Amino acid sequence: MTTFNITMPSGATWTPTFVQTLNEEKCIGCGRCFKVCPRGVLELVGLNADGEYVHVDEDDDDDDGEYDKKVMKIAHQELCIGCTACAKICPKKCYTHAPAQV
Repeated sequence: MTTFNITMPSGATWTPTFVQTLNEEKCIGCGRCFKVCPRGVLELVGLNADGEYVHVDEDDDDDDGEYDKKVMKIAHQELCIGCTACAKICPKKCYTHAPAQV
């Protein structure tokens, strides 16, 4: 099996790496990755004491009691285009990426 590669207009070969995991323990829920993702791969959620996801309404400040902290979640991994913008901007280095196998 080989990896998926792209030949750029310059002739250089680029191997996109697609998001695989996100370490929620390291994530501080800053939202930087969410803002730079051009494809809607990520979602900001609350994480309660039981480790369950809680919907976060970004327009409502009253739901803070329902969760212990905000974290990012990979909501639509299939939409990732392999640009790694999320990993490049993440201050806690929460992301792992891998090339696609073809």
